[in-house]
Formats: sequence, structure tokens, C-alpha cells
Amino acid sequence: MILNQDGPPHDDHRACQNVAVLGATGSIGTATIDVVRQLNQVDPENRWHISAASGHRNTQLLAELAGGLDQPPDRVILSNNVTNDDLGSDEARLRALGSRIEFGPEALVSAASDESVDVVVAAIVGRAGLESTLAAVEAGKRVALANKETLVVAGPVVSRACQQSGAELLPVDSEHSAIFQCIQAAASKPKKLILTASGGPFRNWTPEQMDEATLESALAHPTWQMGPKITIDSATMINKALEVIEAHWLFGIPAESIEVVVHPQSIIHSMVEFEDSSVIAQLSPPDMRLPIQYALTYPRRLPCPTPEFDRKQPWNLTLEPADTTRFPGLELGFEVAAAGGTAGAVLNAANEEAVGLFLAGKIRFTDIVKGCRDVLENHTHESNPPLNRLLELDRWARGELKKRFGFA
Repeated sequence: MILNQDGPPHDDHRACQNVAVLGATGSIGTATIDVVRQLNQVDPENRWHISAASGHRNTQLLAELAGGLDQPPDRVILSNNVTNDDLGSDEARLRALGSRIEFGPEALVSAASDESVDVVVAAIVGRAGLESTLAAVEAGKRVALANKETLVVAGPVVSRACQQSGAELLPVDSEHSAIFQCIQAAASKPKKLILTASGGPFRNWTPEQMDEATLESALAHPTWQMGPKITIDSATMINKALEVIEAHWLFGIPAESIEVVVHPQSIIHSMVEFEDSSVIAQLSPPDMRLPIQYALTYPRRLPCPTPEFDRKQPWNLTLEPADTTRFPGLELGFEVAAAGGTAGAVLNAANEEAVGLFLAGKIRFTDIVKGCRDVLENHTHESNPPLNRLLELDRWARGELKKRFGFA
């Protein structure tokens, strides 16, 4: 397990917990800021401070979020290499807060490894979050990991870095947080990890219907409010494939000991089966603030701004087998988790590019998984690549995916 229980304990009783939120303008980032506000009300023994907040293009929202805090961030980072001249009226709003404004990916790495930061919330979507997350791990931070692509692309590299630095890598994905909580409750080694999937908007669609799926229908997720990239990944179930790979690296479990079941209500977030065949599940209404807060405050549990179960009403909780025939993207996750090495970097890069083409209206929905498989099957697999080789293959896979659809 990547949570380093033998390393130095996280000091969660300091006078102030400084939190760097990388990807503050996304759904996880904004939820984290809400959680920190709540913690300052319910956790009087500690003060929680967003010491760094980053955004990519949405400078207006970043300024609004920073300005809405009791204490503005020490540093605000624009990761897409804009300059002061590009900020317009948002520059004045940010500068009025007294925060230091920084630009580019190097500033993300600097914030992630800053000595004053206690917890890094890694919430940048996709491959773009790799370097800053790895920097936080190498610096021995507690990392609340919402960026699953870091482990998908560079699981072996991150695992070695955790062992060397004593970093704590705590999952924010609701499924992996659920697994982590189940393991803590049982205090026993798991036999199987059972990830639940909502099934996305096309759970009951035929392959023929999915061939004609529109962007609007693919973005209409039935239970979660997420960004467009993750929502499309949920529709193809590649999101669940990536979670299988993430679970493999987080918990040190082989691919054949991981299962996926469809649970449309998104109440059972995942389950763990133990050697005696007992199964423990974690349940809660679908709200990302709970796993975010647990990653921040572990091992403590505090009041959280999430809805409670209304147990006066009936709850129907169904579990269905995952259909890899209709959702072949899911099968890719098990194949890549078993293969390891360079496979994750190639799959992730191809998928990011394919989703981008679909969002731009250039390919069909079902082309996403087909393109990913083509690129994956046409790369030369390496079992123990260094980071620079993974990054090289990331670039290759993106170009190869575009080439296959005539956009090179």
C-alpha cells in the first residue's frame, strides 16, 4: 500500500495545517475549499489555511475562490503560462488579496514541495498533474490524490518515491477512499477489491445506440457533477479502467484480485472482500467532500458538510455485473494493470487525446476506446521504464492517436 505507515507520522496537530490545492478551479478543488472552510468551524484545535491555489485558464473563478477565503492564499498559480498582461481585471483582484502570483508548471512543482505546506491536494486533471504530484511525494508530503493519472502513467516511479521519502498518498477518488476506509475498519489484508461504477449515462444503451451517441448525451451523467473529460471517461468506463490501475498501485493488489460491479445509485462506493469471504462496504450519499476531508484529516473523523442518509425513506441498492462487451474500455484497465510498465502511460495519453477529439466533434464516441486499443497494441512494451521514457511514450501515444484519425 502506498500509504506509508512505517514512515514519519503526519503531524495533524500543528497550530496550522497549510494546504496546497493544485487544480483549485475544478470540481475537486472547489469542494476542497468548501471542506477547509467547514474544518475551520468544527476543528477549533487546528487552523486550516489554503496556502497555495492553482488554476489553469479560469482566472476569474480563481480570483473569486481566493477572495472568498478568511485568509487569502500565500501564493496563487496560473499554470498555463499566462502573464500579468493576460490577466486583465483579474490581476487587480488577485493582487489586492496580497497573494504572490506565479506562472507555469514550475510554480506548481515549487508549491507542491514547499516546506511550509503540510498537505497537497493533487486535483489537476490528467497527465498535466504528474510532475507536481511527484514533487509532493518526493518532498515527503501528505498527498490527497485526486489525480489518478499520476499512478496510471507512473505507478512504479511514484511507488519508489513514496518508499524513499515516507510520503503519505491518500486517495480522494470516492472508490479508492472507500476501499481504504474498509481496510482500516477490518485491520486485515484484503483478498479482493470490488470497485463500484455508476454505469454512466449509457448503462442501458446498446452498442448500436452508442455508435450514434452525441456529446450532449455523453455529458449527462446521472449521479455525479464532474468536468467534461472525467464525465466522458465515465461514459466509456475508461474512468473505471484507470481506477483499476490506480487501485493496483495504491493497494499493491494484482489485477486478477480486482473486480468492478455496476451500482447505479452511487451509494456503495466500493467494497473489500477478506480471506474469510466477509465483504465490507463503505456507503454514503454521492458527495466528494467526504473523501476529500478524510484524506485531509485521517485518521480523525470530523463533521463534514455532506448530506446524511434519510433513513426514513426506502433505499434501493442494486449491484450488476459489469459488461465488458458493451464497455470494452473497462477491459483495457485490467490488461494494463496486469502488464504494468509502459502500458499505463500509453493508454492514458491515447485516451486524453481521443476524448479531446470527441469533445471537439471530430470523432465518434465509440472511436475513443477503439483508438486507445489500437495505440496500446502498437507500442513496444517495456516492463521497468524510467520517468523520462514514460514521458517520451506519452508524447508518442498522443501523436499516434491523432495520426490514426487523420489529425497528425
